Parts: sequence; structure tokens; C-alpha cells
Amino acid sequence: LFHCRDSDTTNTVKSPYQLSPSTPTSEIRGYQKYEHSLAKPYQVGGNWDFVGNTFITNEYIRLTPNLASLHGGLWNTVPVRSRDWELMVTVKIHGSTGEMYGDGMAIWYVKDRDFVGNVSEVFGYKNMFDGMGVFIDTYSNHNGPHNHAHPYISAMVAKGDAKYDHDTDGTHTQLGSDKGCTARLRNKDYDTNLLIRYVEDTVSVYIDIDNAYVWRECFSVGEVRLPTGYYIGLSAATGDLSDNHDIIAVKMYEIDVPRAEREQDVDRSQIRPEAKHFASPR
Repeated sequence: LFHCRDSDTTNTVKSPYQLSPSTPTSEIRGYQKYEHSLAKPYQVGGNWDFVGNTFITNEYIRLTPNLASLHGGLWNTVPVRSRDWELMVTVKIHGSTGEMYGDGMAIWYVKDRDFVGNVSEVFGYKNMFDGMGVFIDTYSNHNGPHNHAHPYISAMVAKGDAKYDHDTDGTHTQLGSDKGCTARLRNKDYDTNLLIRYVEDTVSVYIDIDNAYVWRECFSVGEVRLPTGYYIGLSAATGDLSDNHDIIAVKMYEIDVPRAEREQDVDRSQIRPEAKHFASPR
């Protein structure tokens, strides 16, 4: 059900700011930022914009129904001022029980909010983005040999100068070069939890796809610089193939990390997104 490309990272804690193996999903490590969070009962307006084909029910926010050629998004209207944070997202992706489905969804931390909802180049958002995207790619477009199965979770950091290529499933610009994991999360009887941590310039993604209530590491990549003041978004898209892409809850927490005085003086809102470890565009 779960396969990490770099299996050693699942059992080895490389930094005091990474989670220990089998950390409970219920454990809280920071201060919840309610302006960046969303839970039932859902409120239209306020701190969130709903775009594209998104619609709201009492039980979920559906970014796309199980129909072809649609896209939808959910965008937070408040910029994130926290330097270190973690974002827990509860999702459900479901549809056909056959082998053909797609395309997937993404979780964004980017400079520009897609409040118009008129683009669908990368899982319901624009390409050449400025910031970070974490992708749940449910369909393999790659014509060449793949060294992972789908659904596949990976990330990309860019500053408006790199293109996500669907034909290679993003492997040519992937954060950490080959960091990611196969996560068979479709058509589960229960929801799937994902945790994105950005602490001490390290991006770590954890998942619970087995309803085990513990986090398992998908990947972790250090030396990633992300500015403050960017926006959280979630988006999804269907093409010729389709799925229901549902958001159940979004919870953001600010993580308090002690720093030397010289580090505190750095204005993180003025830096540009940068990652030292990534697959070279080709």
C-alpha cells in the first residue's frame, strides 16, 4: 500500500525537527492558525475562496466530481506569516474501480492565489508557479520507463522559471531529485491524512493511508528556502480520465523553533523560493 523511494528515511530520524517513526496523527506540536484552517461545518467566503468546479456539501468539499475535463480549487485568502509550520490535510480520492482514472490533486504554498479559477495546467493551477507544490499524481503519463507506481506523491519548488511537465509526471523537476513515495490511497473506506512540514528549511511529507493513526514518512528534503507571505491552496483536475477529489479538513500549525538573534533579523518575506536538491530540468 505504501512504498518510499528512499526506504532508509522511514526508519532514520535525520534531524531533531523531523518526526519520530510512528508519531501519532493526533499529536499536536504547534499553535493552530485558524485563519489558515478549515473544518466542518464549512463556511463559504471568509478566509477561503472556492474556484472552478468546486462545490461544498456538509461532509466534504469536492474540487472535482468524477467527470472529464474539470478543475477546481480551494484558496486561502490570508498570507502565511509563520516561518516554520506544518499543514495537515485530510482528503479522499475515489471513483472508478477500474485501472483508468486521473488526474490528481495538489497542495500549494505559492505567491499568487488562483482566485479567478481559469487555469488548469498543473492539477488545477497554473504552470511556471512561484513557490512549492506537493502533488498527488494518480495517473502515469510517462511514456518511458518509470521507477515508481501511481498514485505517487512528490514535490517541486520553483520561482516562476521552471515548468512542471505532465509528460514526465514532473520527474525532471522533482524536489530531492528522486524523493517521493507511491501511496495507494484511492477508493479507501476511510479518509487519507497528509502532513506537510516546513521546519528549519526542511520539507517533509508524511502520510497515513492505512487508517493506522500514525505518520509514515514519504520523503524529506533539506536546504529548501521558502518565503513568508505566500498562500495555501488546494486544487485538482481531471482530463480524459476522472475521479472525485474531496477535501475533508485543513489544519495549519505554527512551529516555534529557537533561533540565534542574527537569524531572527532576516526578513523572510524578501527571499525567493530555492531548493538545492532537485532533479535538473531537461
